[in-house]
Amino acid sequence: QGRILEKTGLCSHIAFGRYVRQGRKLGLDPKLFIQDLQFNEVPVRVYQPKATSDGPRTGILFFHGGGWVFGSLDTYEKVCRYLSRESDSVVVSVQYRLAPEHKYPAAYEDCLNATQHFLQHLEHYGVDPARVTVCGDSAGGNLAAAVSQTLAGSSELPKLRAQILIYPGLQALDFNLPSYQQNRGVPLLFRERAAFFALLYLKGNALYMKEVLEGAHIPPDMRLKYRKWVSPDNIPEEFKVRGVKPLNPTDFVAEVYETVKRVCEPNLCPLLAEDSVVHQLPESYILTCEYDVLRDDGLLYKKRLEDNGVQVTWYHLEDGFHGIISLFDYCGFSFPSGKRGLDSIVTFIKSL
Repeated sequence: QGRILEKTGLCSHIAFGRYVRQGRKLGLDPKLFIQDLQFNEVPVRVYQPKATSDGPRTGILFFHGGGWVFGSLDTYEKVCRYLSRESDSVVVSVQYRLAPEHKYPAAYEDCLNATQHFLQHLEHYGVDPARVTVCGDSAGGNLAAAVSQTLAGSSELPKLRAQILIYPGLQALDFNLPSYQQNRGVPLLFRERAAFFALLYLKGNALYMKEVLEGAHIPPDMRLKYRKWVSPDNIPEEFKVRGVKPLNPTDFVAEVYETVKRVCEPNLCPLLAEDSVVHQLPESYILTCEYDVLRDDGLLYKKRLEDNGVQVTWYHLEDGFHGIISLFDYCGFSFPSGKRGLDSIVTFIKSL
């Protein structure tokens, strides 16, 4: 449908995708105060429980998914309302700038700026400085991980209490990990789309997508360097039973690397951060889905965090697929496992 509209020149494929995913504006919520504000010039929507509280509440910065290309405050309205109501927390949903109009690091910078502003004004929202969490799904999980790493060494602001990463995308080195092979054609995120979105965010276009999918964009010495962190060897065996082919990357193409070399920056690929950063990270919650190309990104990061002494709560949806949380109560239908995942996140928040 989007392609047809693009060919007729009515609107681009991306504009159509955004329109379809934009979500409906919901009415008032009897249990929440909801207001649209700007934090450091970044649009945000703040959800505050109306009920009186014994003391300051937990604060959650929420970064939505959508491949850095789609998604809005309205798209995630139901998810944010649910998190705020059920965990009795103040939720700040961040409307970061989208690719391809705004390339990396625009989305990351918006999320970081909004987070810093919130951390400087917590008492205004009745939030406990010792209980602020970043949270995001998919591309939003990528942004939450990057923001968390940036703030890990900061002494000026309150330290983050936790990070909640919901099927996050954390690396663009290897699109042939076991989960990419096993789930390449599983909706809602196909293997090709994952590389397409990463390139749109990084470059504003998807040139060289084929080379990136084949691994021709990473020099051999760099591949060797990162092998200790990004490798099928670090994936537990039970995740390989659905079959994995050992693949050697195709020959390195220097001009592709020149175009995409920022792909190795931890603000874009948090899985590549140095141990000195990772060991300073706060307690972490990671949700993975079995039928998801990004499953192994989450598993690899879980191992890195644990290897660095960070406490990790891991929740795996055996029957889950990518995007299942964003479909919570979507147009009147919902997946039981999505609700289970969301409730497990609420339980984690309440434990902080």
